[in-house]
Amino acid sequence: MTATDPALTALANGWAALYLLHGRIETRIERALQTEHDLSVREYSLLDVLSRQHDGEGGHLQMKQVADAVVLSQSATTRLVTRLEERGLLSRYLCPTDRRGIYTDVTEAGLELLEQARPTNDTAFSQALEEAAENPGLAPLVAAVEAMNATHPLPVPAQEP
Repeated sequence: MTATDPALTALANGWAALYLLHGRIETRIERALQTEHDLSVREYSLLDVLSRQHDGEGGHLQMKQVADAVVLSQSATTRLVTRLEERGLLSRYLCPTDRRGIYTDVTEAGLELLEQARPTNDTAFSQALEEAAENPGLAPLVAAVEAMNATHPLPVPAQEP
């Protein structure tokens, strides 16, 4: 394969389009969450992932699993957890079956903020996709994202009574 190979060029163009779409979506959501809720995209993602934990078997995530879910390094995730813990949005506790393990839960204040921020996130996401769909180079990716969401939507955690 050479640098001018059409397959390589197509692959590079596809990657560039995906990167551009991701950047546009993240920027739109970041602005909206910061303006309305004083949250970053990463903070929102962390609250969202941790809010999906449950008390059943395998229901709590270890820090490595959390880091993988929010697409950050373990050290960056730990710093993010610390920041949100200092804001009263998260709490940490020792794993009851393994004293070396530390779990993180979303506090009531964190759940409240997440519920307030969820419509902002969803609206900004939809607006970013609508805008990107107008770009012929991004429209196929937007269609793929929409199709994936239609067949595999993320569950919204149930609210406690």
